[in-house]
Amino acid sequence: MNLFSRSSAPRRAAAQSPSPSVAPAASAAGAVLDPALAALTGEWMVDPAHSRIGFSVRHAMVTTVRGAFAQYESRLFFDGRNPARSRAEIVLSTASVETGVEQRDAHLVGRDFLDAARFPKMTFTSTAVQLAGKDVYRMIGDLTIKNVTRPVVLELTYIGHVTDPFGYERAGFDGTTTINRSDWGLTYNARLAEGGAMVSEKVRLQFDIAAIRTPSAP
Repeated sequence: MNLFSRSSAPRRAAAQSPSPSVAPAASAAGAVLDPALAALTGEWMVDPAHSRIGFSVRHAMVTTVRGAFAQYESRLFFDGRNPARSRAEIVLSTASVETGVEQRDAHLVGRDFLDAARFPKMTFTSTAVQLAGKDVYRMIGDLTIKNVTRPVVLELTYIGHVTDPFGYERAGFDGTTTINRSDWGLTYNARLAEGGAMVSEKVRLQFDIAAIRTPSAP
């Protein structure tokens, strides 16, 4: 399986022979897998032009700051017959964080937070995938920030699958999880005069994924 970067070229949809009938798979929660998803089995890449890998965090206890990572690499495999065989890996450049405020971005990539000079990458690698409900998947994986690796659980919703006017096969997923940043050594903060912290310990990670099917290995 290749590591697909943001600049990787997608593959146009190719004619496929009819898939054999597949019995619906059931999760531990009783959800039944749609047999039509078998056609999606294969390797995919994140389309950066239509995706966002970002975060949101409460600031000064009264507002929310949102940001995203502009540079990343990904490799994805979706098994529509058996979701447990699906897997994903995303490697993000910590220096590419963008919140729309240059001074704040410089602070985030500095030693107080991501320390991009020493830790240029943060990664998510899946370890298990479960069918949690209709079009809903639970992806368990390891999140590594500043050389600290801890497990997280993503709730992923399957949005749909289309072939676009250019012949590219596309599938959409939305995912989210909430972490405590101090668990990864991101402990910087300032106290407010009224009490409380300038930056919340809880950070919501958001994966708005548009994936394009990639060529099969020769």
